[in-house]
Amino acid sequence: MNYVAYYRVSTKKQGMSGLGLDAQKQTAKFFLKENDCIVREFIEIESGKNNQREQLDEAIKFARNNRHTLLVAKLDRLSRNVSFIFALRDSGVDFVCADIPDANTLTIGIFATIAQHEREIISRRTKDALKAKKQKGFQLGSPQNLTPLARTQAVKSIKEKALNDQQWKTALLHIRLQIFELKSRGEKVTYLGLSRHLNENCIETRNFCRFHAEQIKRIMLRNGISK
Repeated sequence: MNYVAYYRVSTKKQGMSGLGLDAQKQTAKFFLKENDCIVREFIEIESGKNNQREQLDEAIKFARNNRHTLLVAKLDRLSRNVSFIFALRDSGVDFVCADIPDANTLTIGIFATIAQHEREIISRRTKDALKAKKQKGFQLGSPQNLTPLARTQAVKSIKEKALNDQQWKTALLHIRLQIFELKSRGEKVTYLGLSRHLNENCIETRNFCRFHAEQIKRIMLRNGISK
């Protein structure tokens, strides 16, 4: 199958350095099967908050005119706005997300809605926590955080947290999608089956380990996901 790849980075610095871009290309490469081919790549340097995407428009146009499939390395590289993803879904162009290969034009809307909802919850909790600390007299930020060592440690911590959060979100999305598909086919949902699904799709835990049934049970209970 022929694909038209679309990658997005948020800043010019990321675009020039390859930060983030290389990871997206690697994800797309792993997604390809033996006879698949990326015929053209489109790279966008734009914030996720901005839905004005010239390169994405060009990628969609090229894919439609040549009857290729649009390949996006990660769903969150499209947009943070669920309505934008719905518009792309309804554009008539076949597209697939390499990080969620099981998704289709029906379930992509479910993923997008869940992803946006989780982002809004995280943002609200963060603001509430900061507000509560201020009311208790805490001074947000401290001079020692400006030392070179502290900055280096902070950057390392941020990178590790971002990687862990992405793995966590990917696992949750796969669990929700698999439950949706099993129920739509009238099949039984089991913790063991869900753990096998994640392991077969090379989805790892935050510690880069395989999932097991009891762990899936805890994750579902913690996130209010029912069988």
